[in-house]
Amino acid sequence: MLDFFKRTFKLVAPVSGRVMDLSEVPDEIFADKMVGEGIAIEATDDLVVAPADGEITLIFKTNHAFGMILDNDVEVLVHIGLDTISLGGAGFKRLVAEGERVKAGDPILKVDREYITSRSCSLITPVLITNHDIVTFTSFNIEGEVKAGSDTILEYKLK
Repeated sequence: MLDFFKRTFKLVAPVSGRVMDLSEVPDEIFADKMVGEGIAIEATDDLVVAPADGEITLIFKTNHAFGMILDNDVEVLVHIGLDTISLGGAGFKRLVAEGERVKAGDPILKVDREYITSRSCSLITPVLITNHDIVTFTSFNIEGEVKAGSDTILEYKLK
């Protein structure tokens, strides 16, 4: 049991694109870490995947964000784009249902990038640990490009 708490866990990129520090996100709710701690990715692909193994606990009615509880009780929120809630769900297709168990890399949502950007919405995607008080972050990958489902974006240990 004690080894579980000493173990390093990781999140993989839920979208492909350029990684950025949360402080660079042009939305103060995310930049000021009011929702959680993590990173953001300027998405360049149309598929959004699970960043870790766990259960999909929430998919917003507008399909622009989803929440997960991981097997270690860490809560993750993936928010696709900025101001995308204003689209009312247009441009997003749900590929799983709430309550489903998923593995890292499993497809969760499909986005119509052309439609979303044509509506002047950004595809900057914050990836957050919302209960970050139970973890100690050991590394953030905030350099360069990442590939969805394979590249690590952050690592942490349970406190």
